[in-house]
Amino acid sequence: MTHATGKYADFEGLRERAVELRRAGLSRRQIRDRLHVDNNDILNRLLEGEPPPAWTKRPNAKDDLREKARELRLQGWTYDQIQVELGCSKSSISLWVRDLPKPERRQRTQEEASAIAKRGWEAKLRLREEERQRTREAATREIERLTDRELFLVGVGLYWAEGAKSKPYRRQERVIFVNSDPGMITVFLAWLGLLGVERERLKFAVHVHESADVAGAEQFWADHVGISRAALRKTTLKKHNPNTNRKNTNEGYYGCLRVDVRGGADLYRRIEGWWWGIVGEAQSRTPRTAV
Repeated sequence: MTHATGKYADFEGLRERAVELRRAGLSRRQIRDRLHVDNNDILNRLLEGEPPPAWTKRPNAKDDLREKARELRLQGWTYDQIQVELGCSKSSISLWVRDLPKPERRQRTQEEASAIAKRGWEAKLRLREEERQRTREAATREIERLTDRELFLVGVGLYWAEGAKSKPYRRQERVIFVNSDPGMITVFLAWLGLLGVERERLKFAVHVHESADVAGAEQFWADHVGISRAALRKTTLKKHNPNTNRKNTNEGYYGCLRVDVRGGADLYRRIEGWWWGIVGEAQSRTPRTAV
């Protein structure tokens, strides 16, 4: 080995110190900073033959996939089959199994081709769902704790989008909120609590299709809002129309919950005023196009 010159003239002594630090568990960066070695080639030579400490090795999330890919390849699987089964790229599979013998190719049956296509689609759906969950969880963490004013504004917008509204042709100043989303109901009730609406002023009723599990729907909503099933008002049954292609017919279908605020005329007028206040503020922030 040719010794370094100049700054690294005492190469053997420097290597001895580098090896000693490596065996003590230091990383390459720590050794470089400790010995003031700013040349990567020299550092490589100083540490030649010395394995890195275990703590510097990053866990490889693909190790399990690699082993599984090799196992499947040895069983005669093709790249396409392995890709469908494991949901990883062909380029990764190629790197993992290129030293293994190639399987003997044969014509796939229609059933095999269909099964491969199905597994491929299922793998894509699984990856999409995982990405969807990660995005939703990250977005959830961004909300943190709502201030009273934030909840107040959310509630005004929520009611004006989903709540009953008075019309010029039908004056009806009542606070009524109907929704099938339990989360919407939760936010609406929290908003009413913020406004000081007493719980005793609230009346609840279920709206559900007659072909559904009516008793189950009533119990679900009663539990959700924290009352007994007997405290619900009479359930409204929607007539079943066999010509309607409804999608909400699974076990998770509970219909809608209607929330009425007794004596809510004054509150309705305030909601209307709050909403138009928000609209006016939004208009003041929106650039107008010159005519």
